[in-house]
Amino acid sequence: MNTLNNLLLNDFKGDIHLVGRSGGEIANRKVLTDISQLPEGVDLAIFTLPVASVKEALEDCVRRKVKAVVIFASGFAEAGERARQDEISRIAREGGIALLGPNCFGYTNFVDSFPVGFVAATKLPPPRIGRDPCVAILSHSGGLMSHIRSGLETRDIPPSYTISTGNEAGIGLDDCIDFLVADPHTRLIVAYVEEVRKPQEFLAAARRARAAGKPVVMMHPGRTAAATEAVSSHTGALAGNHAVMRTVVEHAGIVFVDSIDELIDAAEVLARYPDPLPLGPGILTFSGALCAVYHDFCAEIGLPVPPLSVEAETVLRAALPSFATPRNPLDLTTQPIWQPELMNVGSKALLDDPGTGSLLLSIPIGAPELAVKYLNHLLAAAKDCPKPVIFSPLGDRTPLPQAMLDVARENRVIVSRSADRALRALKQVYRHGRALQRAGRTTTVAPAPEFAPLGAGPQPEWLAKKMLAAAGVRVPAGGLARTADEAVAIARRIGFPVVMKAQAARLMHKSEAAAVFLDIADEDAVRSCWIRLHANVRDYDASIELDGVLIEAMVRRGLEMVVGAKRDPRWGPVLLVGIGGVLIEAIGDVILLPPDLSPEAIRDELATLKTAALLGGFRGTPAVDIGAVAAVASSLGAIMSARPDILEVDINPLIAHPIGEGATALDALIVMAE
Repeated sequence: MNTLNNLLLNDFKGDIHLVGRSGGEIANRKVLTDISQLPEGVDLAIFTLPVASVKEALEDCVRRKVKAVVIFASGFAEAGERARQDEISRIAREGGIALLGPNCFGYTNFVDSFPVGFVAATKLPPPRIGRDPCVAILSHSGGLMSHIRSGLETRDIPPSYTISTGNEAGIGLDDCIDFLVADPHTRLIVAYVEEVRKPQEFLAAARRARAAGKPVVMMHPGRTAAATEAVSSHTGALAGNHAVMRTVVEHAGIVFVDSIDELIDAAEVLARYPDPLPLGPGILTFSGALCAVYHDFCAEIGLPVPPLSVEAETVLRAALPSFATPRNPLDLTTQPIWQPELMNVGSKALLDDPGTGSLLLSIPIGAPELAVKYLNHLLAAAKDCPKPVIFSPLGDRTPLPQAMLDVARENRVIVSRSADRALRALKQVYRHGRALQRAGRTTTVAPAPEFAPLGAGPQPEWLAKKMLAAAGVRVPAGGLARTADEAVAIARRIGFPVVMKAQAARLMHKSEAAAVFLDIADEDAVRSCWIRLHANVRDYDASIELDGVLIEAMVRRGLEMVVGAKRDPRWGPVLLVGIGGVLIEAIGDVILLPPDLSPEAIRDELATLKTAALLGGFRGTPAVDIGAVAAVASSLGAIMSARPDILEVDINPLIAHPIGEGATALDALIVMAE
């Protein structure tokens, strides 16, 4: 009855046909006893059936050429009944039926006041199309979908559609996004997703949304899930599935948030400001203490606070009292109590600054009439400015003056009672701006280097380095020796001192087997180390058969970095770059990047490392060749894009030499697919 009452309560004008085996009447409407009694070509069939009856009813709908079906029933793949779900998916697909569900809450078209659901009948609000941007909500949780809708409606962001996709036996997230991209009423798409069932189709739809200028804000739980497979490299260990997904979907243009609060807050900002800049915020306060607090908080969440430009400082020095210091965050002191117009001056200076991408105002509101003055001065300063502005009055839950709220609502000012939440939202806006910027800084895939076929699984270092060298990555001079005499000959050719490393695919951790010797100074030492190395490997594991021993020139030291790549079976390849060597496990300062970024874009991303100061020279060490590191990462991206048979590449350490001297791969691992 709820399904029928929802349609009737919202004045659905089309034909409604009821089908039930018992026949009779419901709400003065005749109940047909069989689907075969329906006219051909019904637009939508809504199944309020138990799971056992779904298949037969769906087959009957195919025969009557029904165009679409919504299935509420559970008891399919989510309950372990994959075969049952695959069967209805096949029936719908072959019968030309658009299937939503099963295990879903249905959908609501707010534009046309058309609800399809089984919860209590509700009269939908009149369509609010025009003044405010509309948001469409996709969700794998019906309860959370309602919460998101309510949260945005109270902020004057009305819904255009809410869609519960359920198990996606037919219609999937990608289909919904494509529909909403084409929908003229939808400005923004919000998605709560528990599983992306068709990753590549989903990413393609997200890229189309990005091209259409419609942000997609997404939350996907699971970042703390334990690893589901063993890994054999640092890249594999650090690039977890959730982190890989985040990297890939952000590159496709999706705003990937970590909490429900961020989902709603970021959606509100991006609905009103869909074209963010890749810049941090300007922050205006009346308190020096808050300046320090917000510096700390922004550093903690990864939101840069840009310094003021010279032009902004000049404007502010001329307008502010002598005891106020122009900087960002900007403390106007208590002077606005007597000079409310300083709100205009300060806000406009921060918004006009080319280094800021948004504005947060975190101030006490004072008397009601003063609060209105502050807000009006802000409105004057922000007029025609495309940068997001959030007004965050201090005082926690202290009631705000109604006159001020009226002005804010009339002018659609974003008001937040939590500066922390506001800054987290602006962090997401900033990250989205960076992602949009990166999307335009990609490189074409180079042809894959030619090399002999490799076996499945981890490859020995010498083979990995041959492949990397063919791709243009610098490796130490040397070669593989299979006898002591060959080792001596290679050492003579490349010059002493040299390094000796045992080589076998099964010997993943050579140092644990004492199978690495450094700084070997002469031929006698080569022969002595040859004997000791083989003895050490036998003691470690007598079953390991060596390919030989890699003889390489000692490389001048530099900053040890890691550059790697991983192919996720569902999401594809990503790059990993960061501080390497023994520090990789101690500090884990790495970033994940899409594989098609240009070297210039990768170089810019390296500046976001927590230890980025090391790259520019630190305590007397020279600045390193960041461009060479970025070029190596770009080469790995090209390899991974061109060779789907490669699962992982791990270069650790990659020695970054001083500027102009390049980078050298000291150790390398490649893992091949079966």
